[in-house]
Amino acid sequence: MKIHHLNLTVTDVSATQEFLETYFGMTCKANRGKGFAIMHDEDGFVLTLMKGSKVNYPKTFHIGFPQENEEEVDKINQKLKEDGFNVEPPKQLHGYTFYVEAPGGFTVEVLC
Repeated sequence: MKIHHLNLTVTDVSATQEFLETYFGMTCKANRGKGFAIMHDEDGFVLTLMKGSKVNYPKTFHIGFPQENEEEVDKINQKLKEDGFNVEPPKQLHGYTFYVEAPGGFTVEVLC
């Protein structure tokens, strides 16, 4: 059995959707204005985004986007930096990894 669907409450559906499309290759399959979006990845995982006025995830909450190798992690890190996101360089922790605060109020981990 595998997880197939996750819903995130976010403060800005449009900005979150654009972030996930730009940096992680997700595709928006449907949306309802600025309040709801259905995102898919290439493996069929479904991520729904719902507008919330206040988002309060626990500090350790995050979603992850594993990459094939360190070069891909570096590439995403550099693109995020160039686009103005506050990201630290990747480090070797439980893998080669870094974290970024996504628009909408949650954290993303990029790792290999």
